Formats: sequence, C-alpha cells, structure tokens
Amino acid sequence: MKYELLENDFIEVLDKKLYRIRALKNFNRVEQGELGGYIEKYDNLSQRGNAWVYGNAVVYGDARVYGNAELCDNAVVCGNARVYGNAVVCGNTRVCGDAEVCGVAEVYGDARVYGNARVCGNALICKRNDLITVSNIGSRNDTTTFFNTDNGIYVKCGCFYGSIEEFEEAVKDVHTGTKHEVIYLKTIELAKIQIKGEV
Repeated sequence: MKYELLENDFIEVLDKKLYRIRALKNFNRVEQGELGGYIEKYDNLSQRGNAWVYGNAVVYGDARVYGNAELCDNAVVCGNARVYGNAVVCGNTRVCGDAEVCGVAEVYGDARVYGNARVCGNALICKRNDLITVSNIGSRNDTTTFFNTDNGIYVKCGCFYGSIEEFEEAVKDVHTGTKHEVIYLKTIELAKIQIKGEV
C-alpha cells in the first residue's frame, strides 16, 4: 500500500465523510508520512502508480484517480469521473458526472468538466469557456468535446481525437450530405466562438 486513510482526520461533504490520506512510502514527489487531500474510500485513489491527491483536493462518490494523475489545491472529483494518465487537476476546478480527464491534460483555475466530457491529450483548461461539450449528436448520438490546447482547439468524439481542423475534414469525408455533417459543422462554429472568440 502506498497510502492510508486517517480515520480521525476527516471532513464532511454532502453527508459523506472524506478522510485525509497519508503516504506510507516515498513515490514520485511524495514522501513517506506526507499528508494529502481527502477521499471517501480506497477505491477513489489507486494504490498503484504515482497518482496523488494534494492539499485540500477531494475525491468522492465512484470517482477514481489513478495512473500518474495529480489533484491539488481545492479541486473536486466526484460522481463517476475519472482522472488518469499524467493529468493534473488544480485550483478550484470540478470534474464530475461521467467526465474523464486524461493524457497530459491540465485543468485548473475555476474550470468545470461535467457530464460526458472527455478531456485528453495536451488539453489546457483554465477557465470555463476553454471547453464545450455537445451531446446526442452524430450517427452514434454520442458526446463531442471541444477543448483548448497549446496547439489550438482539439476534439474528442468517439474514437476520433485530433485538431478541430482535422475533425472538420473527417466530418466532411464521412458525413457528406447528411444531417450529421450539418450538425457537426455548426457545432464546430459554436466551439470556435466559445473557446477562441472567433466570430
């Protein structure tokens, strides 16, 4: 085991007891004995890998943090959310619902990642309008997530992950002449306006 729950050091959030964690060994930047943030149960934070919850960050419900992911400051991960890979979630952010943050994504500030949003790769989410999700569109009635990165707007839609320009080309190739093409192209326009202010 890499950490333990401190039964006498807890906070209550929405009628749930969240227990402070303490490292049982050295790993990554964490030293044995170091206190971390708060989790509801052992299922919330993997005992494997370098994942860690720092400061006043909290994880509860069926949410999971694993891999090399890090939560810090006042971040909240709840519901069925997943934070993994080398993702970093800090500040006053909220990752809730069935949302996923993975890869080397960074979510900070007072950003919100909710619902079925999938933020991955080198995403850089620092404010609420750095991300937009549109659900129940396309041939699979799936959720499409548009998000800010250092390299512009990227898209996660089903098995597609790439730049907004690559997504637009894929839409034109796959859905030419269908309502899905029209809906996706309108959604691309919406994402550009929301994330980059392009009118």
